[in-house]
Amino acid sequence: MLSDTELKVAVLGLGYIGLPTAAVIARTGAKVLGIDVSQTVVETVNSGRVHIEEIDLDGLVSGVVARGNLRASTLIEPADVFVIAVPTPFGDDHAPDIGYVLDAATTVAAALKPGDMVILESTSPVGTTEKVRDLLAALRPDLKVPGMTPGTPDIAIAYCPERVLPGRILVELIDNDRVIGGITPRCARKALQFYRRFVRGACVTTTSRAAEMTKLTENAFRDVNIAFANELSVVAENMGVDVWEVIRLANRHPRVNILAPGPGVGGHCIAVDPWFLVHGDPENTPLIRTAREVNDAKTGYTIGRAEALIESMPGVPVACLGLAFKANIDDFRESPALKVAQALAKRFGERMRIVEPYAQALPAAFDGTGARLIDIDTAIEECPIFVVLVDHDVFKSVPLEERAAKRVYDTRGIWPDQPATPQHAAPMLLRTG
Repeated sequence: MLSDTELKVAVLGLGYIGLPTAAVIARTGAKVLGIDVSQTVVETVNSGRVHIEEIDLDGLVSGVVARGNLRASTLIEPADVFVIAVPTPFGDDHAPDIGYVLDAATTVAAALKPGDMVILESTSPVGTTEKVRDLLAALRPDLKVPGMTPGTPDIAIAYCPERVLPGRILVELIDNDRVIGGITPRCARKALQFYRRFVRGACVTTTSRAAEMTKLTENAFRDVNIAFANELSVVAENMGVDVWEVIRLANRHPRVNILAPGPGVGGHCIAVDPWFLVHGDPENTPLIRTAREVNDAKTGYTIGRAEALIESMPGVPVACLGLAFKANIDDFRESPALKVAQALAKRFGERMRIVEPYAQALPAAFDGTGARLIDIDTAIEECPIFVVLVDHDVFKSVPLEERAAKRVYDTRGIWPDQPATPQHAAPMLLRTG
């Protein structure tokens, strides 16, 4: 086995997972090449800077680039390990699109040599790693591919999904347990040896299909539980009950742990992955499908409630607090907060003020609406109406005396001491989910 300083690793995709993964591997002393289709991303990384917001990532990237352990390119080069960490979106019909994965595998095929290992990290439908295997076998008939040709294979192929939390990615890449699924047990063992170089958590081996389904199951489980909380919040509001108090009291039961509701579900994982299971077996996934529909519908429900509040005070400026899909990050992927704010901006135009401390400018979707990006202090001074969409720490820190006179729709429950918005002013309770 190669030493850390001899090992060459290529990471395809330098996004929210690929870049931190590349940097963490480079910190071990391995020579890491990050591959990305964006020349801007390549130039940013090669200058020792980052294009995404993640705690401590800028310092780590700067250090490993300066030491010559990490560099970026748009072109593939020979390596010992190829890690594929590209997006896996879905289409309008919620069918998963693994085109980026197969494109990356095609790129890798040109550089493969005997002894190499290919690891897919992208969240994928069950069977995707086998499709990567089949593609590599077709493109490189000169190589013995595991599970396809008799005898000792020339390369190893495995699947190892990340399971990290934005804002804690660098810590969790190292400390979290990893599920490593090999095309064969031999492949899984070889991949395990690779992850043991930088992972402190337990590394458990299984088949590629089991590992793929494990990743989808984790996020579908969370989605179902969030759907219960979101549905409960609507029921509580319509019955005139504070859902946050109900959840707090119900969770005193030793076997109950209801999650927090919100304006929907966002991010590239929970809002996407359950559809991969539904698409794979639509006849036997009614609960998973319903949870997705409940969580998507909560965004529309939130828009309607916010519109009612805004209409109750014609002409006054309105502050939407947050665009990210979760607190204290700059990631807007599949964000329900972003969808709500966009819908309100399209309807109310120049009345809308957007407060997002992790954005330097409003996304392009706000162009032409008249909405403006402001900071929280300006919002407190100018806006009688607050629509809380994200529980950023800076929003939680606003004391009661600065918001007591505001009319607030708090979809995150960050201000439990806020006086309730009068029922005659809008058909809602203040602290609704």
